[in-house]
Amino acid sequence: MTEAITPLPAHIALIMDGNGRWAKRRGLPRNAGHQAGLKTLRQILRVAHDHDIACVTVFAFSSENWRRPQHEVSLLMDLLVRGLRKHVSELHARNVRVRFIGNRARLPTELCAQLRHSEELTAGNAGSMLNVAIDYGGQWDLAQAATAAAREHPQGLVDEHSLRRHLSLADCPDPDLLIRTGGEQRLSNFLLWQLAYTELYFTDVFWPDFSSQDFLAALHSYQQRDRRFGKVEDMVKDEDNQDASAAYSVLTSSA
Repeated sequence: MTEAITPLPAHIALIMDGNGRWAKRRGLPRNAGHQAGLKTLRQILRVAHDHDIACVTVFAFSSENWRRPQHEVSLLMDLLVRGLRKHVSELHARNVRVRFIGNRARLPTELCAQLRHSEELTAGNAGSMLNVAIDYGGQWDLAQAATAAAREHPQGLVDEHSLRRHLSLADCPDPDLLIRTGGEQRLSNFLLWQLAYTELYFTDVFWPDFSSQDFLAALHSYQQRDRRFGKVEDMVKDEDNQDASAAYSVLTSSA
């Protein structure tokens, strides 16, 4: 009997770290690293699309990134505007729906306009989903969800299901795999609720150098993981066998 192959992740989260250090090692300004990182993102999104990854969520600008030098922040905002203006049509052509999560109150007017245009242009696409986190923090996400849930339940009985409905990615399954480049091994306030049972993959490769082969290595690592979600191994195997039997019954009954 042929051993079943673990499926690929349906939802991948990306912390694209190491742009500035990549540039510094080459004697380049930090913004050169961010520009190179944008090219890498386009490449990785194409590979994800080719492997039928249903959803990708990328950490483009964190709520903590405002602490960086104002010059760098301004360049990052400008890069986001120009990147979307130039490449959203490519995503639209591939039937990708683009959505942005985070607090837009502090974002430049021009960027907010481009976010709205990108979302409106791709709103009807059903091929896959790209979530871009801008001025996003996991703690902010939880706080705004708790506030909204409390309004619904003034008696104070807010459970995890009530809270989840108000999170930024409430309509998406939680990520199956998180990839972080650049050598750091922490979440950095990214999707704190949603990553509770996500498989984590860390690599020393700086984001601009993260290749298609590196991405496929991360997918292969994921396929070697034993995902139990708090259950024991035999329970998971029994459920997998039941799913396989159910799928076989559907196939044979329709034959």
